[in-house]
Amino acid sequence: MDMHSAVAADAPVIQVGKADVSAEDVLAVARGNARVEIGPDAQAEMAAARATIEALAAEPRPVYGVSTGFGALAVRHISPELRAQLQRSLVRSHAAGMGPAVEREVVRALMFLRMKTLASGRTGVRPLVAHTMAAILNAGITPVVREFGSLGCSGDLAPLSHCALVLMGEGVAYGPDGVERPAGELLAEAGIEPVELLEKEGLALINGTDGMLGMLVMAIADLSRLFTTADITAAMSLEALLGTDRVLAPELHSAIRPHPGQALSAANMLAVLKGSGLTGHHQDDAPRVQDAYSIRCAPQVAGAGRDTLAHAQLVASRELAASVDNPVVLSDGRVESNGNFHGAPVAYVLDFLAIATADLASISERRTDRLLDKARSHGLPAFLADDPGVDSGLMIAQYTQAALVSENKRLAVPASVDSIPSSAMQEDHVSMGWSAARKLRQAVDNLARVLAVELLASARALEIRADGSSGPLAPATAAAIAAARAAGVQGPGRDRFLSPDLEAAHALVASGDLVDAVERVTGPLA
Repeated sequence: MDMHSAVAADAPVIQVGKADVSAEDVLAVARGNARVEIGPDAQAEMAAARATIEALAAEPRPVYGVSTGFGALAVRHISPELRAQLQRSLVRSHAAGMGPAVEREVVRALMFLRMKTLASGRTGVRPLVAHTMAAILNAGITPVVREFGSLGCSGDLAPLSHCALVLMGEGVAYGPDGVERPAGELLAEAGIEPVELLEKEGLALINGTDGMLGMLVMAIADLSRLFTTADITAAMSLEALLGTDRVLAPELHSAIRPHPGQALSAANMLAVLKGSGLTGHHQDDAPRVQDAYSIRCAPQVAGAGRDTLAHAQLVASRELAASVDNPVVLSDGRVESNGNFHGAPVAYVLDFLAIATADLASISERRTDRLLDKARSHGLPAFLADDPGVDSGLMIAQYTQAALVSENKRLAVPASVDSIPSSAMQEDHVSMGWSAARKLRQAVDNLARVLAVELLASARALEIRADGSSGPLAPATAAAIAAARAAGVQGPGRDRFLSPDLEAAHALVASGDLVDAVERVTGPLA
Protein backbone atom coordinates (compact mmCIF):
# COMPACT_ATOMS: atom_id res chain seq x y z
CA MET A 1 0.00 0.00 0.00
CA ASP A 2 2.99 2.33 0.41
CA MET A 3 4.37 2.25 -3.10
CA HIS A 4 5.15 5.64 -4.61
CA SER A 5 3.24 6.73 -7.69
CA ALA A 6 1.84 9.80 -9.32
CA VAL A 7 -1.79 10.59 -8.65
CA ALA A 8 -3.61 9.91 -11.90
CA ALA A 9 -5.58 12.75 -13.45
CA ASP A 10 -8.68 10.54 -13.56
CA ALA A 11 -8.35 9.39 -9.92
CA PRO A 12 -11.38 9.86 -7.66
CA VAL A 13 -11.66 13.37 -6.22
CA ILE A 14 -12.27 14.12 -2.55
CA GLN A 15 -13.62 17.63 -2.10
CA VAL A 16 -12.85 19.21 1.25
CA GLY A 17 -15.34 21.76 2.47
CA LYS A 18 -16.97 22.87 5.70
CA ALA A 19 -18.49 19.42 6.18
CA ASP A 20 -16.49 16.78 8.02
CA VAL A 21 -14.33 14.38 6.08
CA SER A 22 -14.88 10.66 6.68
CA ALA A 23 -12.54 7.81 7.50
CA GLU A 24 -13.21 6.54 3.98
CA ASP A 25 -11.97 9.87 2.60
CA VAL A 26 -8.73 9.54 4.57
CA LEU A 27 -8.17 6.00 3.30
CA ALA A 28 -8.94 7.04 -0.27
CA VAL A 29 -6.27 9.75 -0.18
CA ALA A 30 -3.68 7.90 1.91
CA ARG A 31 -3.92 4.49 0.29
CA GLY A 32 -5.98 4.96 -2.85
CA ASN A 33 -4.21 7.99 -4.35
CA ALA A 34 -7.45 9.95 -4.59
CA ARG A 35 -7.08 13.58 -5.68
CA VAL A 36 -8.15 16.38 -3.36
CA GLU A 37 -9.62 19.81 -3.94
CA ILE A 38 -10.91 22.66 -1.81
CA GLY A 39 -14.64 23.34 -2.04
CA PRO A 40 -15.98 26.88 -2.57
CA ASP A 41 -17.59 27.00 0.87
CA ALA A 42 -14.22 26.27 2.47
CA GLN A 43 -12.53 28.99 0.44
CA ALA A 44 -15.05 31.53 1.70
CA GLU A 45 -14.56 30.42 5.31
CA MET A 46 -10.77 30.63 5.00
CA ALA A 47 -10.92 34.10 3.47
CA ALA A 48 -13.15 35.39 6.26
CA ALA A 49 -10.92 33.94 8.97
CA ARG A 50 -7.84 35.35 7.27
CA ALA A 51 -9.34 38.83 7.36
CA THR A 52 -9.70 38.45 11.13
CA ILE A 53 -6.05 37.44 11.50
CA GLU A 54 -4.85 40.33 9.34
CA ALA A 55 -6.83 42.79 11.44
CA LEU A 56 -5.26 41.42 14.61
CA ALA A 57 -1.82 41.55 13.03
CA ALA A 58 -2.25 45.28 12.48
CA GLU A 59 -2.99 45.94 16.16
CA PRO A 60 -0.25 47.00 18.58
CA ARG A 61 -1.24 44.46 21.24
CA PRO A 62 0.48 41.03 21.06
CA VAL A 63 -1.64 38.07 19.93
CA TYR A 64 -0.28 34.56 20.38
CA GLY A 65 0.65 32.89 17.12
CA VAL A 66 0.09 36.10 15.16
CA SER A 67 2.54 38.58 16.62
CA THR A 68 4.40 36.62 19.31
CA GLY A 69 6.92 33.84 19.59
CA PHE A 70 5.84 30.31 20.42
CA GLY A 71 5.79 27.99 23.40
CA ALA A 72 8.03 29.32 26.15
CA LEU A 73 9.06 32.15 23.80
CA ALA A 74 5.51 33.51 23.52
CA VAL A 75 6.40 36.43 25.78
CA ARG A 76 8.15 38.28 22.95
CA HIS A 77 6.14 40.61 20.74
CA ILE A 78 7.37 40.29 17.15
CA SER A 79 7.44 43.43 15.00
CA PRO A 80 5.69 43.30 11.59
CA GLU A 81 8.88 43.26 9.53
CA LEU A 82 10.05 40.04 11.30
CA ARG A 83 6.83 38.05 11.13
CA ALA A 84 7.47 36.27 7.84
CA GLN A 85 10.88 35.31 9.18
CA LEU A 86 9.16 34.15 12.39
CA GLN A 87 7.01 31.68 10.45
CA ARG A 88 9.95 30.40 8.40
CA SER A 89 12.06 30.01 11.51
CA LEU A 90 9.25 28.16 13.28
CA VAL A 91 8.92 25.57 10.52
CA ARG A 92 12.66 25.15 9.97
CA SER A 93 13.46 24.72 13.66
CA HIS A 94 10.55 22.38 14.32
CA ALA A 95 11.43 20.10 11.39
CA ALA A 96 13.74 18.28 13.77
CA GLY A 97 12.72 14.67 13.28
CA MET A 98 15.18 11.79 13.32
CA GLY A 99 15.23 8.15 12.34
CA PRO A 100 13.76 6.23 9.43
CA ALA A 101 11.25 7.86 7.11
CA VAL A 102 7.67 6.94 7.93
CA GLU A 103 5.43 5.30 5.38
CA ARG A 104 4.01 7.22 2.42
CA GLU A 105 0.43 6.47 3.45
CA VAL A 106 1.03 8.02 6.87
CA VAL A 107 2.39 11.22 5.36
CA ARG A 108 -0.46 11.50 2.87
CA ALA A 109 -2.99 10.95 5.67
CA LEU A 110 -1.51 13.60 7.95
CA MET A 111 -1.23 16.13 5.10
CA PHE A 112 -4.82 15.53 4.05
CA LEU A 113 -6.08 15.87 7.61
CA ARG A 114 -4.12 19.09 8.15
CA MET A 115 -5.54 20.43 4.88
CA LYS A 116 -9.00 19.52 6.14
CA THR A 117 -8.45 21.63 9.25
CA LEU A 118 -7.06 24.54 7.23
CA ALA A 119 -10.19 24.39 5.07
CA SER A 120 -12.43 24.64 8.13
CA GLY A 121 -11.78 28.37 8.41
CA ARG A 122 -10.73 28.01 12.05
CA THR A 123 -6.97 28.49 11.52
CA GLY A 124 -6.78 31.84 9.78
CA VAL A 125 -4.52 30.82 6.89
CA ARG A 126 -4.97 32.12 3.36
CA PRO A 127 -6.76 29.80 0.89
CA LEU A 128 -3.47 29.72 -1.02
CA VAL A 129 -1.86 27.60 1.70
CA ALA A 130 -4.53 24.89 1.55
CA HIS A 131 -4.51 24.90 -2.26
CA THR A 132 -0.75 24.42 -2.28
CA MET A 133 -1.02 21.47 0.07
CA ALA A 134 -3.67 19.95 -2.20
CA ALA A 135 -1.42 20.49 -5.22
CA ILE A 136 1.46 18.68 -3.51
CA LEU A 137 -0.76 15.72 -2.67
CA ASN A 138 -2.12 15.60 -6.22
CA ALA A 139 1.38 15.75 -7.69
CA GLY A 140 2.36 12.61 -5.80
CA ILE A 141 5.04 14.48 -3.85
CA THR A 142 5.56 13.04 -0.36
CA PRO A 143 7.59 14.96 2.24
CA VAL A 144 10.19 12.90 4.06
CA VAL A 145 8.91 12.67 7.65
CA ARG A 146 11.12 11.06 10.27
CA GLU A 147 9.83 8.59 12.81
CA PHE A 148 10.97 10.32 16.01
CA GLY A 149 10.16 13.86 17.03
CA SER A 150 6.51 14.08 18.05
CA LEU A 151 5.40 14.07 21.68
CA GLY A 152 1.74 14.16 20.66
CA CYS A 153 1.15 17.54 22.24
CA SER A 154 0.95 20.84 20.46
CA GLY A 155 0.04 18.13 18.01
CA ASP A 156 2.50 16.23 15.85
CA LEU A 157 4.83 19.20 15.61
CA ALA A 158 7.95 17.70 14.06
CA PRO A 159 6.18 15.47 11.48
CA LEU A 160 3.92 18.30 10.34
CA SER A 161 6.87 20.70 10.22
CA HIS A 162 8.66 18.43 7.75
CA CYS A 163 5.55 18.69 5.57
CA ALA A 164 5.29 22.47 6.02
CA LEU A 165 8.93 22.80 5.01
CA VAL A 166 8.10 21.26 1.65
CA LEU A 167 5.32 23.83 1.13
CA MET A 168 8.02 26.45 1.50
CA GLY A 169 10.10 24.72 -1.18
CA GLU A 170 12.65 23.53 1.36
CA GLY A 171 13.67 20.17 2.82
CA VAL A 172 13.41 16.87 1.00
CA ALA A 173 10.58 14.79 -0.39
CA TYR A 174 9.91 11.72 -2.46
CA GLY A 175 8.81 12.35 -6.01
CA PRO A 176 6.15 10.31 -7.80
CA ASP A 177 8.90 7.85 -8.69
CA GLY A 178 9.80 7.31 -5.04
CA VAL A 179 13.21 8.97 -5.35
CA GLU A 180 14.20 11.36 -2.58
CA ARG A 181 15.12 14.80 -3.91
CA PRO A 182 15.19 18.45 -2.80
CA ALA A 183 11.64 19.68 -2.37
CA GLY A 184 12.27 22.85 -4.43
CA GLU A 185 13.16 20.78 -7.48
CA LEU A 186 10.08 18.60 -7.16
CA LEU A 187 7.75 21.58 -6.74
CA ALA A 188 9.27 23.33 -9.75
CA GLU A 189 8.81 20.27 -11.94
CA ALA A 190 5.17 20.03 -10.85
CA GLY A 191 4.58 23.73 -11.50
CA ILE A 192 3.88 24.44 -7.83
CA GLU A 193 4.96 27.80 -6.43
CA PRO A 194 6.45 27.59 -2.91
CA VAL A 195 4.48 29.46 -0.25
CA GLU A 196 5.93 32.39 1.67
CA LEU A 197 4.20 32.00 5.00
CA LEU A 198 2.59 35.02 6.64
CA GLU A 199 1.31 35.62 10.18
CA LYS A 200 -0.11 32.56 11.91
CA GLU A 201 0.35 30.27 8.89
CA GLY A 202 3.43 28.36 10.01
CA LEU A 203 1.84 27.64 13.36
CA ALA A 204 -1.42 26.53 11.72
CA LEU A 205 0.46 24.07 9.52
CA ILE A 206 2.07 22.20 12.41
CA ASN A 207 -0.30 22.38 15.38
CA GLY A 208 -2.53 19.31 14.97
CA THR A 209 -3.11 15.68 15.87
CA ASP A 210 -3.18 14.68 12.21
CA GLY A 211 -0.40 12.10 12.23
CA MET A 212 -1.72 10.08 15.12
CA LEU A 213 -5.29 10.43 13.82
CA GLY A 214 -4.33 9.26 10.34
CA MET A 215 -2.59 6.21 11.77
CA LEU A 216 -5.62 5.51 13.98
CA VAL A 217 -7.97 5.60 10.98
CA MET A 218 -5.76 3.17 9.06
CA ALA A 219 -5.33 0.86 12.05
CA ILE A 220 -9.10 0.72 12.50
CA ALA A 221 -9.54 -0.29 8.87
CA ASP A 222 -6.86 -2.97 9.14
CA LEU A 223 -8.14 -4.35 12.44
CA SER A 224 -11.71 -4.49 11.17
CA ARG A 225 -10.50 -6.95 8.55
CA LEU A 226 -8.22 -8.85 10.95
CA PHE A 227 -10.95 -9.40 13.54
CA THR A 228 -13.01 -11.11 10.85
CA THR A 229 -9.95 -13.08 9.80
CA ALA A 230 -9.43 -14.19 13.40
CA ASP A 231 -13.00 -15.51 13.53
CA ILE A 232 -12.28 -17.53 10.39
CA THR A 233 -9.01 -19.03 11.66
CA ALA A 234 -10.57 -19.73 15.07
CA ALA A 235 -13.40 -21.60 13.37
CA MET A 236 -10.90 -23.58 11.30
CA SER A 237 -8.97 -24.52 14.45
CA LEU A 238 -12.17 -25.53 16.25
CA GLU A 239 -13.10 -27.74 13.31
CA ALA A 240 -9.61 -29.27 13.06
CA LEU A 241 -9.66 -30.07 16.79
CA LEU A 242 -13.07 -31.75 16.49
CA GLY A 243 -14.57 -29.21 18.85
CA THR A 244 -18.21 -28.37 19.37
CA ASP A 245 -19.92 -25.42 17.74
CA ARG A 246 -22.75 -25.53 20.29
CA VAL A 247 -20.91 -22.83 22.30
CA LEU A 248 -21.50 -20.48 19.38
CA ALA A 249 -25.31 -20.64 19.54
CA PRO A 250 -26.89 -17.15 19.50
CA GLU A 251 -28.84 -17.78 22.70
CA LEU A 252 -25.54 -18.07 24.59
CA HIS A 253 -24.34 -14.62 23.58
CA SER A 254 -26.43 -11.47 23.10
CA ALA A 255 -29.37 -12.95 24.98
CA ILE A 256 -27.49 -13.56 28.22
CA ARG A 257 -24.27 -11.54 27.89
CA PRO A 258 -25.09 -8.59 25.67
CA HIS A 259 -21.66 -7.53 24.44
CA PRO A 260 -22.21 -6.75 20.74
CA GLY A 261 -18.75 -7.80 19.55
CA GLN A 262 -19.00 -11.20 21.21
CA ALA A 263 -22.26 -11.98 19.43
CA LEU A 264 -20.79 -10.89 16.08
CA SER A 265 -17.71 -13.09 16.46
CA ALA A 266 -19.79 -16.10 17.51
CA ALA A 267 -22.08 -15.58 14.52
CA ASN A 268 -19.10 -15.37 12.18
CA MET A 269 -17.62 -18.60 13.49
CA LEU A 270 -20.96 -20.37 13.27
CA ALA A 271 -21.37 -19.25 9.66
CA VAL A 272 -17.89 -20.50 8.75
CA LEU A 273 -18.55 -23.89 10.37
CA LYS A 274 -21.94 -24.43 8.74
CA GLY A 275 -22.09 -27.86 7.08
CA SER A 276 -19.03 -29.27 8.83
CA GLY A 277 -18.92 -33.00 9.53
CA LEU A 278 -16.02 -32.59 11.94
CA THR A 279 -17.55 -30.49 14.69
CA GLY A 280 -19.22 -32.08 17.69
CA HIS A 281 -16.88 -35.06 18.02
CA HIS A 282 -15.57 -33.96 21.40
CA GLN A 283 -17.33 -36.94 23.00
CA ASP A 284 -15.90 -39.58 20.66
CA ASP A 285 -12.63 -41.48 21.06
CA ALA A 286 -11.14 -39.18 23.73
CA PRO A 287 -14.17 -37.63 25.42
CA ARG A 288 -13.94 -34.10 26.79
CA VAL A 289 -16.78 -32.24 28.40
CA GLN A 290 -15.61 -28.84 27.19
CA ASP A 291 -13.13 -27.49 24.68
CA ALA A 292 -10.12 -25.52 25.89
CA TYR A 293 -10.51 -21.81 26.54
CA SER A 294 -8.62 -20.82 23.38
CA ILE A 295 -11.39 -22.57 21.40
CA ARG A 296 -14.45 -22.11 23.59
CA CYS A 297 -13.77 -18.48 24.53
CA ALA A 298 -12.70 -17.30 21.09
CA PRO A 299 -15.85 -15.14 20.62
CA GLN A 300 -15.44 -13.58 24.04
CA VAL A 301 -11.84 -12.49 23.40
CA ALA A 302 -12.29 -11.41 19.78
CA GLY A 303 -15.61 -9.82 20.71
CA ALA A 304 -14.04 -7.70 23.43
CA GLY A 305 -11.55 -6.52 20.82
CA ARG A 306 -14.38 -5.68 18.45
CA ASP A 307 -16.06 -3.56 21.13
CA THR A 308 -12.75 -1.80 21.76
CA LEU A 309 -12.55 -1.14 18.04
CA ALA A 310 -16.05 0.33 18.06
CA HIS A 311 -15.00 2.75 20.80
CA ALA A 312 -11.91 3.71 18.79
CA GLN A 313 -14.13 4.38 15.76
CA LEU A 314 -16.24 6.72 17.88
CA VAL A 315 -13.18 8.65 19.05
CA ALA A 316 -11.80 8.81 15.51
CA SER A 317 -15.11 10.15 14.18
CA ARG A 318 -15.07 12.91 16.78
CA GLU A 319 -11.49 13.86 15.98
CA LEU A 320 -12.26 13.86 12.26
CA ALA A 321 -14.95 16.44 13.02
CA ALA A 322 -12.50 18.60 14.98
CA SER A 323 -10.53 21.66 13.89
CA VAL A 324 -7.38 21.38 15.95
CA ASP A 325 -5.19 24.46 16.12
CA ASN A 326 -4.05 27.02 18.68
CA PRO A 327 -5.18 29.71 18.64
CA VAL A 328 -8.41 29.18 16.68
CA VAL A 329 -10.63 31.65 14.88
CA LEU A 330 -14.18 31.21 16.18
CA SER A 331 -17.28 31.79 14.09
CA ASP A 332 -17.98 35.05 15.93
CA GLY A 333 -14.55 36.40 14.95
CA ARG A 334 -12.82 35.87 18.28
CA VAL A 335 -9.34 34.36 18.27
CA GLU A 336 -8.87 32.17 21.32
CA SER A 337 -6.04 30.07 22.72
CA ASN A 338 -6.91 26.52 23.73
CA GLY A 339 -5.48 23.09 24.51
CA ASN A 340 -7.23 21.08 21.78
CA PHE A 341 -3.91 20.00 20.28
CA HIS A 342 -3.38 17.64 23.22
CA GLY A 343 -3.45 14.10 21.83
CA ALA A 344 -4.83 12.29 24.91
CA PRO A 345 -8.19 11.26 23.36
CA VAL A 346 -6.46 9.67 20.39
CA ALA A 347 -3.50 8.30 22.35
CA TYR A 348 -5.69 6.39 24.78
CA VAL A 349 -7.56 4.46 22.12
CA LEU A 350 -4.36 3.78 20.17
CA ASP A 351 -2.98 2.15 23.31
CA PHE A 352 -6.26 0.37 24.00
CA LEU A 353 -6.20 -1.12 20.50
CA ALA A 354 -2.63 -2.31 21.04
CA ILE A 355 -3.82 -4.23 24.10
CA ALA A 356 -6.69 -5.85 22.19
CA THR A 357 -4.35 -6.66 19.30
CA ALA A 358 -1.87 -8.35 21.61
CA ASP A 359 -4.53 -10.48 23.27
CA LEU A 360 -6.05 -11.58 19.97
CA ALA A 361 -2.60 -12.66 18.79
CA SER A 362 -2.05 -14.50 22.07
CA ILE A 363 -5.20 -16.62 21.84
CA SER A 364 -4.49 -17.41 18.19
CA GLU A 365 -1.03 -18.73 19.11
CA ARG A 366 -2.53 -20.93 21.82
CA ARG A 367 -4.83 -22.56 19.26
CA THR A 368 -1.89 -23.17 16.93
CA ASP A 369 0.12 -24.78 19.71
CA ARG A 370 -2.80 -27.08 20.49
CA LEU A 371 -3.00 -28.16 16.84
CA LEU A 372 0.70 -29.12 16.91
CA ASP A 373 0.72 -30.98 20.24
CA LYS A 374 -0.01 -34.68 19.73
CA ALA A 375 -1.21 -34.98 23.33
CA ARG A 376 -3.92 -32.33 22.84
CA SER A 377 -4.80 -32.40 19.14
CA HIS A 378 -7.12 -35.44 19.26
CA GLY A 379 -5.43 -37.67 16.74
CA LEU A 380 -3.35 -35.31 14.64
CA PRO A 381 0.34 -36.14 14.05
CA ALA A 382 2.94 -34.35 16.15
CA PHE A 383 3.60 -30.88 14.75
CA LEU A 384 1.43 -31.87 11.77
CA ALA A 385 4.58 -33.49 10.36
CA ASP A 386 4.53 -36.06 7.56
CA ASP A 387 6.91 -38.38 9.43
CA PRO A 388 7.38 -37.00 12.95
CA GLY A 389 10.96 -37.36 14.06
CA VAL A 390 12.29 -37.29 10.54
CA ASP A 391 10.14 -34.24 9.75
CA SER A 392 9.61 -31.32 12.13
CA GLY A 393 6.45 -30.11 10.42
CA LEU A 394 5.28 -26.73 11.71
CA MET A 395 7.27 -26.81 14.95
CA ILE A 396 9.31 -23.70 14.19
CA ALA A 397 6.40 -21.87 12.56
CA GLN A 398 4.91 -21.83 16.03
CA TYR A 399 8.21 -20.46 17.38
CA THR A 400 7.92 -17.59 14.92
CA GLN A 401 4.35 -17.05 15.97
CA ALA A 402 5.35 -17.06 19.64
CA ALA A 403 8.07 -14.47 18.95
CA LEU A 404 5.50 -12.21 17.29
CA VAL A 405 3.10 -12.64 20.21
CA SER A 406 5.84 -11.78 22.68
CA GLU A 407 6.69 -8.68 20.66
CA ASN A 408 3.04 -7.61 20.69
CA LYS A 409 2.92 -7.94 24.46
CA ARG A 410 5.79 -5.46 24.68
CA LEU A 411 4.06 -3.18 22.18
CA ALA A 412 0.92 -3.27 24.35
CA VAL A 413 2.68 -1.32 27.10
CA PRO A 414 0.85 2.02 26.85
CA ALA A 415 2.72 5.05 25.59
CA SER A 416 0.06 7.46 26.82
CA VAL A 417 0.96 6.93 30.48
CA ASP A 418 4.31 8.58 29.84
CA SER A 419 5.00 12.30 29.71
CA ILE A 420 8.28 14.18 29.38
CA PRO A 421 8.02 17.95 29.88
CA SER A 422 9.31 20.15 27.07
CA SER A 423 9.66 23.80 26.02
CA ALA A 424 11.14 24.95 29.31
CA MET A 425 8.18 23.46 31.23
CA GLN A 426 5.59 25.41 29.22
CA GLU A 427 4.51 22.13 27.64
CA ASP A 428 4.73 20.18 30.87
CA HIS A 429 2.35 17.31 30.05
CA VAL A 430 2.30 15.54 26.70
CA SER A 431 0.31 12.62 25.26
CA MET A 432 2.89 10.52 23.40
CA GLY A 433 0.09 9.76 20.93
CA TRP A 434 2.42 9.58 17.93
CA SER A 435 4.45 6.89 19.72
CA ALA A 436 1.25 5.01 20.54
CA ALA A 437 0.31 5.10 16.85
CA ARG A 438 3.73 3.96 15.65
CA LYS A 439 3.78 0.90 17.90
CA LEU A 440 0.18 0.05 17.03
CA ARG A 441 1.10 -0.09 13.34
CA GLN A 442 3.76 -2.67 14.14
CA ALA A 443 1.40 -4.62 16.38
CA VAL A 444 -1.26 -4.79 13.67
CA ASP A 445 1.25 -6.12 11.16
CA ASN A 446 2.42 -8.68 13.72
CA LEU A 447 -1.17 -9.78 14.32
CA ALA A 448 -1.65 -10.42 10.60
CA ARG A 449 1.43 -12.66 10.66
CA VAL A 450 0.23 -14.53 13.77
CA LEU A 451 -3.12 -15.22 12.10
CA ALA A 452 -1.28 -16.35 8.96
CA VAL A 453 0.51 -19.02 11.00
CA GLU A 454 -2.79 -20.21 12.48
CA LEU A 455 -4.25 -20.32 8.97
CA LEU A 456 -1.31 -22.43 7.78
CA ALA A 457 -1.62 -24.83 10.72
CA SER A 458 -5.41 -25.18 10.74
CA ALA A 459 -5.54 -25.66 6.96
CA ARG A 460 -2.92 -28.41 7.14
CA ALA A 461 -4.72 -30.06 10.07
CA LEU A 462 -8.05 -29.99 8.24
CA GLU A 463 -6.52 -31.54 5.14
CA ILE A 464 -5.02 -34.30 7.27
CA ARG A 465 -8.46 -34.90 8.79
CA ALA A 466 -10.05 -34.94 5.34
CA ASP A 467 -7.48 -37.42 4.05
CA GLY A 468 -8.42 -39.70 6.95
CA SER A 469 -12.12 -39.47 6.04
CA SER A 470 -13.03 -38.01 9.41
CA GLY A 471 -15.95 -36.21 7.81
CA PRO A 472 -16.65 -33.46 5.30
CA LEU A 473 -15.14 -30.04 5.84
CA ALA A 474 -17.39 -27.03 6.14
CA PRO A 475 -17.75 -25.46 2.67
CA ALA A 476 -16.40 -22.16 4.01
CA THR A 477 -13.28 -23.68 5.53
CA ALA A 478 -12.74 -25.64 2.34
CA ALA A 479 -12.87 -22.32 0.47
CA ALA A 480 -10.30 -20.86 2.87
CA ILE A 481 -7.97 -23.80 2.23
CA ALA A 482 -8.44 -23.48 -1.53
CA ALA A 483 -7.60 -19.78 -1.35
CA ALA A 484 -4.46 -20.57 0.64
CA ARG A 485 -3.35 -23.17 -1.88
CA ALA A 486 -4.04 -20.81 -4.79
CA ALA A 487 -1.93 -18.17 -3.03
CA GLY A 488 1.05 -20.53 -2.83
CA VAL A 489 0.58 -21.97 0.67
CA GLN A 490 1.37 -25.65 0.23
CA GLY A 491 -0.47 -28.50 1.95
CA PRO A 492 0.70 -31.44 4.06
CA GLY A 493 3.87 -33.28 3.06
CA ARG A 494 7.54 -33.71 3.76
CA ASP A 495 9.48 -30.83 5.27
CA ARG A 496 10.38 -28.03 2.86
CA PHE A 497 11.59 -24.45 2.97
CA LEU A 498 8.73 -23.03 5.07
CA SER A 499 9.29 -19.28 5.00
CA PRO A 500 7.72 -18.78 1.53
CA ASP A 501 4.55 -20.54 2.72
CA LEU A 502 4.36 -18.25 5.73
CA GLU A 503 4.87 -15.13 3.62
CA ALA A 504 2.20 -16.28 1.15
CA ALA A 505 -0.22 -16.88 4.03
CA HIS A 506 0.56 -13.43 5.42
CA ALA A 507 -0.13 -11.80 2.05
CA LEU A 508 -3.46 -13.64 1.85
CA VAL A 509 -4.46 -12.41 5.31
CA ALA A 510 -3.17 -8.84 4.99
CA SER A 511 -4.80 -8.26 1.60
CA GLY A 512 -8.25 -9.36 2.78
CA ASP A 513 -8.36 -12.04 0.10
CA LEU A 514 -8.93 -14.75 2.71
CA VAL A 515 -12.04 -12.99 4.02
CA ASP A 516 -13.27 -12.47 0.45
CA ALA A 517 -12.86 -16.18 -0.36
CA VAL A 518 -14.81 -17.25 2.72
CA GLU A 519 -17.56 -14.65 2.21
CA ARG A 520 -18.22 -16.03 -1.26
CA VAL A 521 -19.56 -19.07 0.61
CA THR A 522 -20.99 -17.59 3.81
CA GLY A 523 -22.17 -14.23 2.56
CA PRO A 524 -21.02 -11.06 4.34
CA LEU A 525 -19.37 -11.57 7.71
CA ALA A 526 -19.24 -8.92 10.42
